[in-house]
Amino acid sequence: MPWTRDDIAARAARELQDGFYVNLGIGMPTLVANHVPDGMTVWLQSENGLLGMGPFPADADVDADLINAGKQTVTAVDGASFFGSHESFAMIRGGHINLAILGAMEISQEGDIANWMIPGKLVKGMGGAMDLVAGVQRVVVMMDHCNKKGAPKLIPECTLPLTGRHCIDMLITDLGVLEMNTEARRFELIELAPGVTVDDVLERTTAEVLVAESVTAH
Repeated sequence: MPWTRDDIAARAARELQDGFYVNLGIGMPTLVANHVPDGMTVWLQSENGLLGMGPFPADADVDADLINAGKQTVTAVDGASFFGSHESFAMIRGGHINLAILGAMEISQEGDIANWMIPGKLVKGMGGAMDLVAGVQRVVVMMDHCNKKGAPKLIPECTLPLTGRHCIDMLITDLGVLEMNTEARRFELIELAPGVTVDDVLERTTAEVLVAESVTAH
């Protein structure tokens, strides 16, 4: 069975390390906050001015003034801090965030990302995505391998407006995990979701990808 959204988030959480400063994009990446391993200290940063986000609140604990960049209510852990967005973006642009976990509409075979708009649809703007993919030390993308129409999202070249070029280090989808091979400038399939085969991934991918000599099967 392919991974669920929660499974993808749990796999993405394995990329966390103790003491990391991490930015979670809106949508599916916010689920990673619920999978931080016990005993690990990770500081979740939101570009609207919060460092130290916790899991989503229970209904009884909702504070309408405490939101993330996606306008979702969140919690704050002990030691959290609040500041202006100018300081938040200084952290991002200055390379002080260890890891960003983002969603995407399209990913190219060379690691380009399109994740902020579909032409003809009303959007509020790019938000912090452009700064994140340019300034963060490592960028991981979580997404469904195909869109709602069944078309691949890992493609030779992005057709939607780009957020950044050559900036994605790892891609985690419902079918498995692909890591960027920096020498070949192509993604390499390294893990498979339960019941998924290498052929399943290749059949749903139009991008040129590599296959690791030993692919981990779950």
